[in-house]
Amino acid sequence: MAKVELARQAEREIDALPKFIRLRLLDIVHRLEKWPAVSGALAGSFRVRTGNYRIQFHVEGDVVVIDKVGHRDGFYED
Repeated sequence: MAKVELARQAEREIDALPKFIRLRLLDIVHRLEKWPAVSGALAGSFRVRTGNYRIQFHVEGDVVVIDKVGHRDGFYED
């Protein structure tokens, strides 16, 4: 079982979301605790989607670090 941490950017992004979306994303966080049972690679990072929202994360040993959270529109830009 992995430990899940949020980067500061991800914390701010989650805080800005509507409550019902935050609850859906928390379900994803609980899934990430069961790493590596997730899918989707993105340039050294991984991603999980729920509806129109995405979570991008990377793994450092037994810690899953969530880097970015957001709506699919514009999520892959940067």
